[in-house]
Amino acid sequence: MLWHMVSMSRGWAADVADGARFIGPCPMRGGLGLGDVKLALGLGAVLGWYGWPILLIGVFAGFLFGAVYGIGLVMAGRAGRRSRFAFGPFLLAGALAGVLLGSSMS
Repeated sequence: MLWHMVSMSRGWAADVADGARFIGPCPMRGGLGLGDVKLALGLGAVLGWYGWPILLIGVFAGFLFGAVYGIGLVMAGRAGRRSRFAFGPFLLAGALAGVLLGSSMS
């Protein structure tokens, strides 16, 4: 019975992350590409399996890494505010950071 409750909790965590990542960029034109959304779906499921703290750290870290890179490009004059760059590597780096940092915190 306890295992079923743990699995359900992990499933909900993955669903929340996937929903937030998929629905968030939809209203914006030129937001995340479909490849990024597909990658986020898989990463949300994996991070959700590990639990809420790791999921939240992974999602936050991915967006933080992407934001730091984008701000750095704008400040260096190599990109404008409307420039596009691949977001997948930052999603992967955030997921890795979530697993490594989250497991060390638990």
